[in-house]
Amino acid sequence: MKLSIVIPVFNERDTIEELIRRVQNVEVGLEKEIIIVDDGSEDGTHQILENLNHPNIKIFFHTINQGKGASLQTGFSKAAGDIVLIQDADLEYDPRDYSRLLEPILDGRADAVFGSRFLGGPHRVLFFWHYIGNKLLTTLSNMLTNLNLSDMETCYKVFRKEIIDKITLKSKRFGFEPEITIKLSKMKCRIYEVPISYSGRDYSEGKKIGWKDGVAAIFHIFRYKFFK
Repeated sequence: MKLSIVIPVFNERDTIEELIRRVQNVEVGLEKEIIIVDDGSEDGTHQILENLNHPNIKIFFHTINQGKGASLQTGFSKAAGDIVLIQDADLEYDPRDYSRLLEPILDGRADAVFGSRFLGGPHRVLFFWHYIGNKLLTTLSNMLTNLNLSDMETCYKVFRKEIIDKITLKSKRFGFEPEITIKLSKMKCRIYEVPISYSGRDYSEGKKIGWKDGVAAIFHIFRYKFFK
């Protein structure tokens, strides 16, 4: 079996090489392909990626910034693995959690796995209001999907490839998170959650998501629940 690791990247020159090193070094017992989608970076990330030459890395470039969702759509379309895993490029999420994330799919229990930052794994203590916003969005999503997720907005989401191939994604930015969650629920997919570690960063360290994305997420939750 092959694991496709899709990495959306935008202006991550300080972390992208270290992230790739960590992903390459982690052992998962599967063949790995790494699919990097640079979403119009302007800080030198593009040049770093152009100089990479690894046989298991595929790199694609967007000429202008379109958003995380758009990058994931590109990455999913290029994935050749049996399982697809999303990895951010900012070092907030640790590839050493891959084995835990993959287990429910590999043993046949799950179609998708979410890595939860709130199920007991070690995490950096940061923003109270981000935590409250995340819980509100997850609760609203749960109310409309009848799921009991603890962390709908998590980066770490893993899918059987045949599942993600059946889903037509529309969101270009962070609306991807509620969109994929709601569409998985509509398909009656078997979803598992597992605890993960989380090394969050603050805005001085390059964090990008903000309150406007939270407001947009509310719109997307209703959009994808009630409209095609």
